[in-house]
Amino acid sequence: MVVKEFEGKNEKEAIDRAIEELGLDRNEIDFEIVEAKRPGILFRGGKVKIRVHMTEEMDGPEEDEPGGEGPAIPQGEFEQKIIEYTHGLLSRMGFPAEITVSFRENKRLGLDIESDGSGILIGKQGKTLEALQFIVNLAAGRMGGDSTRIILDTQDYRSRRERSLIRMANNVAEQVRRGRDSQLLEPLNPFERRLIHTSLARYGDIETISEGDGLYKRIRVIWRGDARSDRE
Repeated sequence: MVVKEFEGKNEKEAIDRAIEELGLDRNEIDFEIVEAKRPGILFRGGKVKIRVHMTEEMDGPEEDEPGGEGPAIPQGEFEQKIIEYTHGLLSRMGFPAEITVSFRENKRLGLDIESDGSGILIGKQGKTLEALQFIVNLAAGRMGGDSTRIILDTQDYRSRRERSLIRMANNVAEQVRRGRDSQLLEPLNPFERRLIHTSLARYGDIETISEGDGLYKRIRVIWRGDARSDRE
């Protein structure tokens, strides 16, 4: 996998630079925010650094949040096959479930799982759900749907997780402000890290940086205050 980084004064400028250099459309850019700095009192320019993945990774959380609902009835052979595969996979695991289409959008298909074992299927911090999603995406590729990303959800977990992370991030930012120090968050997947970077970018005296290797990295929330212009 080829990874490139781009910088801009804000997220839009960094993305525009990536689009111009790579010759891709906006919906083809698969990226995460790895650093976000807001303008300080003396330092007038902000900086956002994004990391663009040149090949698609089957780690659904990095996707933009689904934007709208579609009909629940499968449309076409591919949708029928992937629903049947997901249903069979869960049944073999001992979790019979009803699978419906929750949304359709460009190169993305959302599947909602209704099961008595939803809590187990979600797992700690959603890791079981992400593992299932990875497997389903592998199957989708073998079915000829390699250009379609499958997003699995159950009991509205993704929306609830997003709201919880935003609350946590804001609480940590306030603690960092009061203590004038830094805090390291729990390991997060690319989509969750992007959510945190974006949510805390509104704080003028707070900086967020991703640390670690692999899919699940941690974000350090740092207080910069008035002195941040001296660190640039």
